[in-house]
Amino acid sequence: MDSLLPYTVGSLLEERAKEYPELEALVYPDRNLRMSYREFNEVCRIAARGLMGLGIQKGENVAIWSSNTPEWVIAQFATGKMGAVLVTVNTNYRTTELEYLLKQSDSTTIILMEQYKDSSYIDMLYEIVPELRSAEPGKVESDTLPFLKNVIVLGEKKYPGAYNWHDVMEMAKKVTEEELDRRISMLEPDEVINMQYTSGTTGFPKGVMLTHNNIVNNAYNVALAMKLRKGDRLCIPVPFFHCFGCVMGTLACATVGATMVPVQEFSPKAVLKAVEKEKCTALHGVPTMFIAELNDPDFSSYDLSSLRTGIMAGSNCPIEVMKAVNEKMGAKEITIAYGQTESSPVITQTRTDDPLELRVETVGKALPLVEVKIVEPGTMEEVPRGVQGELCTRGYHVMEGYYKNPDATMEAIDEQGWLHTGDLAVMDENGYCRVTGRLKDMIIRGGENIYPREIEEFLYTHPKVLDVQVIGIPDKVYGEEVMAWIILKDGESASSDEIREYCKGKISRHKIPKYIEFTDSYPMTASGKIQKFKLREKALEAIEEVNKT
Repeated sequence: MDSLLPYTVGSLLEERAKEYPELEALVYPDRNLRMSYREFNEVCRIAARGLMGLGIQKGENVAIWSSNTPEWVIAQFATGKMGAVLVTVNTNYRTTELEYLLKQSDSTTIILMEQYKDSSYIDMLYEIVPELRSAEPGKVESDTLPFLKNVIVLGEKKYPGAYNWHDVMEMAKKVTEEELDRRISMLEPDEVINMQYTSGTTGFPKGVMLTHNNIVNNAYNVALAMKLRKGDRLCIPVPFFHCFGCVMGTLACATVGATMVPVQEFSPKAVLKAVEKEKCTALHGVPTMFIAELNDPDFSSYDLSSLRTGIMAGSNCPIEVMKAVNEKMGAKEITIAYGQTESSPVITQTRTDDPLELRVETVGKALPLVEVKIVEPGTMEEVPRGVQGELCTRGYHVMEGYYKNPDATMEAIDEQGWLHTGDLAVMDENGYCRVTGRLKDMIIRGGENIYPREIEEFLYTHPKVLDVQVIGIPDKVYGEEVMAWIILKDGESASSDEIREYCKGKISRHKIPKYIEFTDSYPMTASGKIQKFKLREKALEAIEEVNKT
């Protein structure tokens, strides 16, 4: 790829509908929903006209709070056509987080599902905006959220103060096809069209502003790297509210004419069923999802022979898991991608024809038209190949900035346009990168720098270990000590001493975990990132309790 695709999100879908009208665009096997690119484009056009009928202008912020429903994908491409900025809301958010996001983003509209798992989204919204109960739809006036005017509930039921999705589709009658075409032609590829709030593993989440250019081109390059092509069928169980779902998933399909096969809410069985039933050729997931699928009691009864490619990303990909996905799932061409929301999101990716060791030991090399360099932390001084430093990147994929937060933007992107990722990495002679940890995660024990990733990779080789996370915790003598949180394989038991004994003579003494805790799960963000700071908090509380007794 020598130059950028010139499309906006909306014009991209128009092109695909002309090029591949009868190819399947969107399939929900459990709902018996199937749409060709022509049908999908038509539905998105109706939704776009409906949003215009509500009076939503180009550049207005429209929040969406839902799991992977068909309406989510329709809203993504509909806003991409009529120029509203889609603000994605984490499905795990509760009232305080939702209020913060809606207020900080100046969203004029929220599209939400009635309920997710055991949480009533509509009740939470009424709690934040009590005025909604007595408001006329489209005329919400809230002291807390002065920008909010429209509430759209997914489903047939009518709620006080809110439209439902059917109302929006009916509103399309107020807007002509020509008016929508004019709106589509007004949009420029370098305008912001998507806003995602970073997971907030530290401090308040920040709104990452992404342009059409950012996400359309990143999606296309990701598709090329994994050899996703016309007629492929991609199973998408990762959440749409994160770039993994809506850029590397839905948008990547639209760039090449592949079929989107979303799973509304992740379960290993739902994924395995979808892959088998729809003969999916590609599968996305974070490592914990692949681990759950591989360990499903009925795993061997599913026919996954159609699988060829896909992406594992979101957190460190254990070597053993990658091998199992290659060998047991048959996804021989699966790739590993690395990046962050601020880079739309992918910076580097392995290629399908890379030897296995590169596909398990590195996060690949820079995508086309993307620059990557490794620098001495705190400087812009490039380090020699093979030497660890902070990974920085520059190119079309770097975000426009953080919404209403110029200070944080300047901290993340320097004057030369380099995005500082905060990740430690090593680059080899061929440009392949190995991520070795977070600048903030590095453990300094008695003056020795210890990188959790190295210890994690070693502990994965223990036959009883299913998953492991290593953190540093304060120590009076050494400054910090190493702690491992371990999930054992089903039916296995182990002691701390057994794990330490396994380490002896194989890794340096100062890297052997002083503290070992066994657990069933890790605290995670909804996008699959493990929140190490919460593990640290939990450990400190436990140590404090021990010290008291």
